[in-house]
Amino acid sequence: MAAGEARHPVKSAGRALDVLEALADPAGPRSLVELSRSLGIPKSSLHGILHTLLARGWIAADPTGTRFGLGLRSLQVGAAYLAGADAGGSLGMLLDQLAARLGETVVLCRRDGDAMVVLAKRDSPHALRPHVPLGARLPAHATAAGRALLAQLPDDAVDRLLSWPLPALTERTTTRPEDLRAQLAAVRRRGWAVEEEESGPGLAGVAVAVPLRDPAVDALAVVAPVSRFGPATQRRVAVALRAAATQVRAARALLGEDF
Repeated sequence: MAAGEARHPVKSAGRALDVLEALADPAGPRSLVELSRSLGIPKSSLHGILHTLLARGWIAADPTGTRFGLGLRSLQVGAAYLAGADAGGSLGMLLDQLAARLGETVVLCRRDGDAMVVLAKRDSPHALRPHVPLGARLPAHATAAGRALLAQLPDDAVDRLLSWPLPALTERTTTRPEDLRAQLAAVRRRGWAVEEEESGPGLAGVAVAVPLRDPAVDALAVVAPVSRFGPATQRRVAVALRAAATQVRAARALLGEDF
């Protein structure tokens, strides 16, 4: 694609993608009226978009035919991405080992702009454990995985990447630039990131960047109820994650960029 073409996106295609992204929200199925209001698309235009997406299987309607959610085709394409993601495939055994050793939920995330996307996970065997859906997106600044990756960038690049003021997911979420910069400086000093009840109430996480690329765009994180994730446990998890990252760096050096 020529550079000039990229500046002129096709409006109808953009609207179809807006619909799919809106329906990916965990809030659940939406009606035509709700989608029209939230996306600013006239109902007459939106009706044609929904009909096309329905016919191709990208979305599905409820039994009444009035509320819409993602369809099987969306699942197939998402699964194909996850199956083909280099990090998810090559790090599967490492995720298994960390989950067995630590007994908590282990997550592999990738930074997509200012958000983190869950590529792979291994659930904790505990009955009380976090719900981490594959494909879930969270603001990078509010997660340990996101901070581990933001810390790979200089502060001015972070400032350009994020949208200020930062959104708060809980009352404890860091939103001020000076506070986030201090946290990223701490990540750079110690080599790992932490968050407590900033991405969700009652949850805490520890994460490290995974050196598959330079700068890294993937991170390994362990997420657990804050009641099981005191300072001593956080340090123990950080040691295990840093050792895992060192393994990845060594394997990449031996096997090359395709690891």
